[in-house]
Amino acid sequence: MLKHRGFPGRLTGTDFQFTIRRANPRGVTPITRRERFRDRKSVDRAADRAFLKALIDHFGDAPFERGNLDAGRLSWLFGREVLAAEDPFDPADYDALLRVDLARAEAAFPDIFTTEAPIDWDAEDEDWPEDHG
Repeated sequence: MLKHRGFPGRLTGTDFQFTIRRANPRGVTPITRRERFRDRKSVDRAADRAFLKALIDHFGDAPFERGNLDAGRLSWLFGREVLAAEDPFDPADYDALLRVDLARAEAAFPDIFTTEAPIDWDAEDEDWPEDHG
């Protein structure tokens, strides 16, 4: 499983994780499209926004490997802002390729394209050296 170095681990101050530390020994959690209802909590929407912003900052619109990106967090965006980048697509494969659809992302989350305000997240990972660079 590819670990995306430099990708934020979670949304600061919440339990919303963006990455996983190790592969699931019981099998890969598949990515599934989850419905986003209008009455979702604001912190849930903030996590979606921060995760999508991190994906765009890290990968742009280029295809990327799922790797250690959290399946649950990807599932909130999958089929809309995040699409399969290969055919056939295996939703239960850490090597599966995905890509961000920037047009759909901008339509759904216009604020991440118009503001330069930093997203508050915690990119700490126990596997990293202390000086990070």
